[in-house]
Amino acid sequence: MLHRGHGTGGAYDRDVGTCTVWWAAPLTPGDAPGLVGILDAHERERLDRFRREVDAARYLAAHALTRLALGARLDADPAALVFDRTCRCGRPHGKPRLDGDGPGFSLTHAGDLVGVAVHDGPVGLDVEQARPLPDLAGMAAHACSPTETVGDEAAFFRLWTRKEALLKSTGEGLSTPMSDITLAADGAVRWAGRQAWLHDLAPAPGHPAALAGPGAVPPEVVEADGNALLRTR
Repeated sequence: MLHRGHGTGGAYDRDVGTCTVWWAAPLTPGDAPGLVGILDAHERERLDRFRREVDAARYLAAHALTRLALGARLDADPAALVFDRTCRCGRPHGKPRLDGDGPGFSLTHAGDLVGVAVHDGPVGLDVEQARPLPDLAGMAAHACSPTETVGDEAAFFRLWTRKEALLKSTGEGLSTPMSDITLAADGAVRWAGRQAWLHDLAPAPGHPAALAGPGAVPPEVVEADGNALLRTR
């Protein structure tokens, strides 16, 4: 099933203005040997390190889904895709990106949900599982700029997903403070002169999500069934 954010593109559109977000459930490696088989050596090594089955299931679903989604976008063999994971420190634990030219993409997971966004430009995707926070005030102080406030957990998680998506779209992650970003009531992003778009998502009850990228105009956003894509393997 597809949900269109706006516009008329389909899940496999390759138009410059389309960003596809795939949502799926975690899958344990023992139940999905075909998905394990499309991972590269680095990914299989990481997968084997997880002690908890739930963590391995999220990792497998997210990384296999990334390969399958990118393969569909590029009409390429998912197992043959090569990723550059070089961090700013020079070690191979940075945000993955396709080796050479290719679409931008972003991975996320929370609870029983994993997501992958694929776009022709830089993109960041974040999802959270809404829950009671014992120290809402402390978390808000970490995430809010001096002019922002959040009144409850729902408002906090909406703000958090938006800001994390923005940070992920730059590749900086949480190395840049969320409090540097102000989200205005009119939807504008105020962040050290940067121009960025935001798009709110709601992939499942109690799971707010957001998509972000550089530029003034958001792309067409299409949400797609990642479970069906994973079942192709």
